[in-house]
Amino acid sequence: MRNFAIFIIVLTIILGTAGSWYYHRNLYSREALKLEILGPETANVGEEIEYIVKYKNNGTIRAEEPQLIFDYPEHSLPAEGTALRVTRDLPDIYPGEERTFHFKCRLFGKEGEAKKTKAFFSYRPKNLKVRFESETTFTTQIKSVPITFEFDLSSRVESGKEIKFFLNYFSNINYPLAGLGIKTEYPSGFQYIASEPKALGESDWEINSLNKTEGGRIEIRGILTGEFREQKIFEATLGLWREGEFVVLKETTKGVEIIEPSLYISQEINGSPQYTASLDDLLHYQIFFKNIGQTPFENLFLVTKLKGDLFDFQTIRSNFGECEPGDNSVVWDWRQVPELRFLGPGEEGEAEFWIELKKDWPWRGPEDENLSLIDKITFPSQTQKEFVTKVNSRLVLTQMGYIDDEIFGSEGPLPPEVGKESLFTVIWRVQNLYNHVENVKVQATLPPEVKLTGKILPEEAKLTFDSKSREVVWRIDNLEPGQGTKEIFQLAFQAALTPNETQKGKVVTLISEAKISGEDKWTLQTLFATSSALDATLDGTVSEERGTVVE
Repeated sequence: MRNFAIFIIVLTIILGTAGSWYYHRNLYSREALKLEILGPETANVGEEIEYIVKYKNNGTIRAEEPQLIFDYPEHSLPAEGTALRVTRDLPDIYPGEERTFHFKCRLFGKEGEAKKTKAFFSYRPKNLKVRFESETTFTTQIKSVPITFEFDLSSRVESGKEIKFFLNYFSNINYPLAGLGIKTEYPSGFQYIASEPKALGESDWEINSLNKTEGGRIEIRGILTGEFREQKIFEATLGLWREGEFVVLKETTKGVEIIEPSLYISQEINGSPQYTASLDDLLHYQIFFKNIGQTPFENLFLVTKLKGDLFDFQTIRSNFGECEPGDNSVVWDWRQVPELRFLGPGEEGEAEFWIELKKDWPWRGPEDENLSLIDKITFPSQTQKEFVTKVNSRLVLTQMGYIDDEIFGSEGPLPPEVGKESLFTVIWRVQNLYNHVENVKVQATLPPEVKLTGKILPEEAKLTFDSKSREVVWRIDNLEPGQGTKEIFQLAFQAALTPNETQKGKVVTLISEAKISGEDKWTLQTLFATSSALDATLDGTVSEERGTVVE
């Protein structure tokens, strides 16, 4: 009986304690701390908005060790700091006490996108060890994105034709945007050629910053192929990079219909469809056009417009086209060209003109790098096509000879004497005008009675001599555009002439014609230039009498 009484007493104590804890817990639960977020229901992208987190202790028990956690919406930009989660440890909250906290930020995302913010509140009621938690959310919808972003692209394109289109963008957001990017998705059958500015790869561009009322455009060139009446969809997104993730702000699409081509245009220059031009060339342009459609053309006009600083427009001429010296275009009228008067299905015609390139074009700077000639052929209201002809760089080589010079002080008998050594200096001076040229070398041949002395300047120059072929070679490797035009780029080496008996009374050759060669990286052509051979008169600086070998 005694043990039973003890058991009853212990059980009563346990049940009383548990009941008290459960009562206080439920009592506090019913009087839980109230937590809410106040903020705008809609906002524009980039607009600064404010969230107010408000809490109040509606109970009769003090909330101890409270902690507030606030999560900004995804991809937002807080007004203070960069962290999207803010944690604050707070002082105890007494019954009836109310507090508010303010959080400002800017939202980024697509129009209509819902951005959710969250607040968490944890605390321990007085005299209890367990912690309570409260949680609430608030959603703001992005009302508008004040950015214009659209394609400038024709809705109908001929298959296989090179097209040029634009992506235009403009910001009216009252906040500077940084870290912007543009991405495109091309339809099947699109072959990317180039863009301005240059793309990262073929479909991505970086935009450093964009202030309010600023904008720009991206020009894209390519070839679109597809079946007749097939629909092709171009897509593009504009966004910004936030914490390594691309946040889309604006999207745009453009549908293009493939139409059946009607006029096919091609051309040849000097008999070649892939001609590479050089200064002082006479260019014979032949333009071919063919009706590959199902209906005839009547009373057509054909216009060619030339663009390029290297054209000598004073030399332009054509048999049937209308042009005058100084014009940069030629016009063919259907009244002069029968094929333009009527061009039936499958029929073709031809037009031609001639023009010369300038003999010289001085190097002005980077704008003269990778020069091109452009001609745009147009059938008004029908079709047009632009052709680009690359222009070779120009290598210039000058071979000069000296005696008693300031470089090596070459000396020796003059006139040259049989069996005696006469020293002279050869200088090769090089210029490269327009394009990057690689694998460059200068070469010439020494006669048997001439040898190198070993004196070279600069000493590190790659100069070699083959004793069997008697060939002297200077390997330059690479020449930059404009190299040698503003500063002297040259090599000097000393040679010795020892005339023999058979050369008595003659003006002997010191070194053969020099030749420079190199591979143009722009045009992929091998370029050549030469400079005349040198004899003992050193290009006239020494009289023939003094250059003649004596005994």
